[in-house]
Amino acid sequence: MESGVAEFRGIRAAEVVESIDVLREGSRLASGGFWVLVGTFEGSVRAWRFEDVRRVPAVKEPPAGEGSWEGPAIESWASSLDREEYVAGVTRIRDDIREGEVYQANLCRVLSAPLPAGPDAPGGVPDARALSELLARGNPARYASRIVVPAVGQDPGTWIVSASPELFLGIDGPTVRSSPIKGTAAPGEGMLEKDVAENIMITDLIRNDLSRVAVPGRVGVPELLAEHEHPGLTHLQSTVQVTLAPEFDWTPGMWPAILEGTFPPGSVSGAPKSSALRIIAREETAPRGPYCGAIGWVDADTHSAELAVGIRTFWWEPDGGGTLRFGTGAGITWGSDPEAEWKETELKAHRLIRLASGGRLGA
Repeated sequence: MESGVAEFRGIRAAEVVESIDVLREGSRLASGGFWVLVGTFEGSVRAWRFEDVRRVPAVKEPPAGEGSWEGPAIESWASSLDREEYVAGVTRIRDDIREGEVYQANLCRVLSAPLPAGPDAPGGVPDARALSELLARGNPARYASRIVVPAVGQDPGTWIVSASPELFLGIDGPTVRSSPIKGTAAPGEGMLEKDVAENIMITDLIRNDLSRVAVPGRVGVPELLAEHEHPGLTHLQSTVQVTLAPEFDWTPGMWPAILEGTFPPGSVSGAPKSSALRIIAREETAPRGPYCGAIGWVDADTHSAELAVGIRTFWWEPDGGGTLRFGTGAGITWGSDPEAEWKETELKAHRLIRLASGGRLGA
């Protein structure tokens, strides 16, 4: 069994040589080596240092791998919140907004389906490569990834296949970018006033988050309210860019300071973030795990990093004989219509769940 594999756009990594709890040993991320990082929405952040790292050309249409994906039956998926519960949650959040508790909060639900690994599965886990190749053909995404690290001792390992379109943190030397997505529409439909207001609100939140580690006056918004086409939907995206202050420019204190100020991502929590997190804890009935967390890599040798927001993400855990999970959600503002927000969560999940449940989109 391999000691761990990870694949991102243009990067393949193998052979884990060590792992760290980033919240306790975050200074290590700036000291050298190539690290794969996974942060859960609940706050745990783990990184694995890989020995064998190869830069490979990006391929738009990857060939099918040796294995074939055998996903759960479409009817076997269950939601942590049903339609009635979700709509009621949106209504309560609107009440919170009316009372001045919060301006915006994301309400998410976790879909889960039983998925045994199978007696012949390598490493005793499902074939992540087969699923990632299936998604790459049916739902290509800029920040797609797959990460499989076996559990060893105190290291819980991880199994993730992501088709994330959203950049949490892109770092090149002292330059840091974040591109929040807020606002979703079906093909051919326009954005609502609510989408625009939500995007501006979260862009301002992220600008404030990143300013804590930035050179004063070097915080900009080079992209605001740009519409980006994705498979099956359109997103509204903005970009915040800052220059790191010298005390955080790939110093031991860099990653602890950046993560303390920005994690979990503002686009999937809300504003003010502290109030939104409290409301999320009240309303949601299942942990998000890596969904809405951070997934990506850090190359301390080249002073670069690319972390995606963990949306459009499948993760597998061995509980109950094996369970595949997928999260979907929507940002709630005063202008939200509860039924429309439920439909947005359906829109975001439809294409990927169909692919993972049989390799076709269906009706």
